[in-house]
This record gives sequence, C-alpha cells and structure tokens, in this order.
Amino acid sequence: MRFSSLHRFLPALAVLACLFCASVAVVAQTGLDAAYQAKRQKARTLFEHGQRLEALPLLADLATANPKDDVVLVELAACLIDHAATLPDQQSAGKERIHARELLNRAWELGDTSTLALNLSQLLNQLPESGAIRFSDNAQADQAIRAGEAAFSRRNFEQALKDYTKALEWEPKSYTATLFIANTYDRQQANAKAAEWYERAIRLDPDIETAFRYYADLLAKQGDMAKSRRMLIGAAVAEPYNRIVWRELHAWASLNHTRIHEVYVSIPPAPAPGTGRGTDSPPAWRAYHAVRTDWQHGTFAKRFPQEKAYRHSLPEESEALAAAADHSLRAMAVQDAGGTASLDEAMALLLRLQKAGFLDAYILFSLGDAGIARDYATYRGKNREKLEQYLDQFVVPLAP
Repeated sequence: MRFSSLHRFLPALAVLACLFCASVAVVAQTGLDAAYQAKRQKARTLFEHGQRLEALPLLADLATANPKDDVVLVELAACLIDHAATLPDQQSAGKERIHARELLNRAWELGDTSTLALNLSQLLNQLPESGAIRFSDNAQADQAIRAGEAAFSRRNFEQALKDYTKALEWEPKSYTATLFIANTYDRQQANAKAAEWYERAIRLDPDIETAFRYYADLLAKQGDMAKSRRMLIGAAVAEPYNRIVWRELHAWASLNHTRIHEVYVSIPPAPAPGTGRGTDSPPAWRAYHAVRTDWQHGTFAKRFPQEKAYRHSLPEESEALAAAADHSLRAMAVQDAGGTASLDEAMALLLRLQKAGFLDAYILFSLGDAGIARDYATYRGKNREKLEQYLDQFVVPLAP
C-alpha cells in the first residue's frame, strides 16, 4: 500500500490538542510513584522535541508498568511507527506498525480521543494485514524513499534530503519524495525552502491533501493564519471526506478562537408510503421528496444508464433542493402581495445557498454519503474554484 506520510505525523496545529490531553492524564495518574512520574516526564519531553527513537524504550517500560496509561500508549505507538521506518526488514517493520495499531486500539478503549490518536488510527487502519507500506511503483525510487525515511527517523535530515533527491532522479514527478523534501526542510526550520517544496507538491497533485495541510502547519507556526487558512481550504477541496483534514481545520479554528461553521439544511422526513403520514410537511419539502421519488423510480436509470443499480447522486439532490427552493420563492411572491411572507431557518439557509450558487458545493461537503461522494472528483475537476469559494464564504471563518 502506498502512503504519502505516516511516521512523521504530528502537525503543528494538532500539537495543542495532544499536549492538552497529555497534561490532563498527568494529573489523573495520582496513584503512581515518583519514579514512574519522573520517567514519564522525561519520555514526554523527548517525544515533544521529536526525539521519538530516544523516547521509545522509556515509553515501552512505562506501558509495561501501567498498561492503562492511554497517553503513554499513544506516544509509544507513534514512536514504534518511527522505529519501523528504520528497519531494513519490511516484515519486521510491518509487525511494528500492526503493534502500534493495537496500542492505539487499547488507548481508544481507555477513552483516548486525542487528535494524534485519531489521526494515527485512521492511517494505520488503512494498512494491509502485513503492515506493509509502498511509497512508489518504481523500485529504485521506493528504495531511495525508504532510505530517506530511515534517515529522517534518526533525525539525520541532510542524509534524508540526499535520499529523497535520489528518489526524484528515478521518479521526477514523485509526489511523496517532493512532499518529504518539503517536510525535511520544515523540520530543519528552513522555512523558505520548505514552502517552495510544499508548493511543488501541491502543483504535482492538487487532489492530495497532505502538502496543503503540512504547508498550513508551517504557515501557522510563522503566524500567517490567513494563508494557513487558504491552505486548509485547499486540503478540504482535495480530500473532503478525509477526517484528518477536518480535525486540522477545527484545530486551526480553535487556535484562532473561532469555530468551523456546520452548514446543514434540516429536511422533514418523506411521507410514509400509503399512510398519508408526512403530508402535513411544508409544500416546498413535499416538492423536494417528489423529485427524489422520481429519481429513485426512473430518472436515475435514464441519467446514469451505465450504472446498474440506483444510488443517491449529486444531480438528484441538487434538483430536489432546487425544487424546494423554487417552490418556496413562488410561495413568498404570493405571500408578499398580502404582506405575510416568512421563512423558517432551514429554508432561509437553502435560499442563501441557492442565491450564492453553492447548492452543489453544499451537497458535496455536507451531504456526501457513499453515493454522492462518487460524483465529487468529476465536479471538482470542473469547479475547484467554486468549492474553494463555498468553504471561504460559508464554512471556514476568517482569522480574527
């Protein structure tokens, strides 16, 4: 399986949440002796400074002494992922990643919902049972990136840069090698170089979220919250159904003392067939359900003849919501003549979205079930700027 990144995963915007969870856990460990607490603090300090290989044996001892310390389990998992990158035997490396996944599952059972735990779990759960990772289909490029990852884990950043650069000689358009060069410069605090290479990675593939997100972290560390925001919007457009992106957006909002807007139009349920129930719902929403019924009983087959089975789709939901909005506008026009026009909150939001031209973008981001999600890539290919504008105007608040 190919991954753009794994062992280096601890973005700047997520650090605050991780450290908060860790500080709470320290207070909770009141029943443990002073020696344990001292070793724990030493391990945490090493971990926070990126010295994960040095923290690994301490965290392993702590996990043995207290297997219910969820913060230790999460940080041990992260350290094992780093260590796995240094192992030349890929079978052994895979076993370490699987063990890291088991530790994260135990931490989850103990109630750990930190950003680091959730993000690492998401990535590790995508691994095959062997725990194997492949960075490139080009064998020479893959080998060079592995060498770079081993050097990176040992904090030998100069050697890592040489290895990643070698990978680009074998595969000049390698997104992974380009991203890793950027991140290595980032770790060296060579900010201008890091920015240049993050932008290269984004140009290579704007439909992968990682370079956007890492670049946003760099910009946040520099205090450029406005540009960091733009990069995170780019990440969300690249991969809207990736939960890591949205955790990072919420972290950005928290850092800026604001909140991501949860845009959602509440729709009354459809009438139960043959019962008459639901017929008291507003006429606009009955128009919505009528369109959806038509799609389920023939329109989908006509519009998507290449697909054998019905699915909920972007054009179906878009036409249904437009029907509700249009019905409401007509009703308002009649009511305005008598001075009695009024809108409930859901319809007011729907009309705002329609007027702004963002019905499709709203559907793809807020209603993206398995069926609708299948229409996303095609829409993004033709409407990337509109998706960015929707997030800019309706979802991601401006930095104060």
